[in-house]
Amino acid sequence: MELQLLLEYGWVLLVLIGLEGILAADNALVLAIMVKHLPEEQRKKALFYGLAGALVFRLGSLFIISFLVTIWQVQAIGAAYLLFIAINHLWRRFIVHRAETAVAVDKPEKASGFWMTVLKVEIADIAFAVDSILAAFALALTLPETNLPTIGGIDGGQFIIIFLGGFIGVVIMRFAATMFVKLLKERPSLETAAFVIVGWVGFKLLVFTLAHPKVGVLPYHFPHSPLFKTMFWVVLIGIAVGAWIISGKKKNVQEVDSIK
Repeated sequence: MELQLLLEYGWVLLVLIGLEGILAADNALVLAIMVKHLPEEQRKKALFYGLAGALVFRLGSLFIISFLVTIWQVQAIGAAYLLFIAINHLWRRFIVHRAETAVAVDKPEKASGFWMTVLKVEIADIAFAVDSILAAFALALTLPETNLPTIGGIDGGQFIIIFLGGFIGVVIMRFAATMFVKLLKERPSLETAAFVIVGWVGFKLLVFTLAHPKVGVLPYHFPHSPLFKTMFWVVLIGIAVGAWIISGKKKNVQEVDSIK
């Protein structure tokens, strides 16, 4: 039983690392764009402050949400937020992307000073931290409970997984963001898939909300049932594999066209 528990926790951690990697690369790319107008020395300082803020805000979000996550209203807000950022990304990606790109090319950007840029970076860090921790919580909530003491309102084992996911996201932003950004350029469908997965995770949190004893729309044990767990992971893996295959096909088509 302990081996099965370790395997399940390890599997969720691997999935979380992959998701955090894509989101962290996207976040790192945004931060790089935000500070690119600064002189090189100030740019390094702004990025350093940004990474420090990312770690602080992730830890802060982790401890705050851990005490609130058992409240069904908070679960509902978290589910709505994850679904919103997923739908918003898809809308901007497929509906208004070209228009925004055209405006961005034609409209000169007003450069901000150093401390105003740092402030903008820290505000962005707060949004990134909430995205990251909420997605991690929704993934970890269906894990079986362990014998570890609870932290806040959740099981200690689940808390450790969420903490590791958030911490690894910051590490990726610092050391492996370049590799992930390159991967996103080669396979752009992976970024879209990451946000689709975020939406799917938001749906999972919504199911938890509807199964909360004080809501009672769904049976309390349904989110923990083998049927729901199997459905959730099959769809999640299908999204990831499908995006990898589709992005590979697009890349191959481009290579064939360049050869011609």
